[in-house]
Amino acid sequence: MKRLIFIGIFASLAACGVDGEPTPPEPKAQPGLTISGTVEIGVSGTL
Repeated sequence: MKRLIFIGIFASLAACGVDGEPTPPEPKAQPGLTISGTVEIGVSGTL
């Protein structure tokens, strides 16, 4: 049982840093409000 615990601890410590140096997460987009489009006002009709 002690060997199994030792192997488990050794394997988990040996796996630390295998994929290289840690990298910071990408910055999140800043919250904001964006409005786009067109507006038309007028009077139309037929007589």
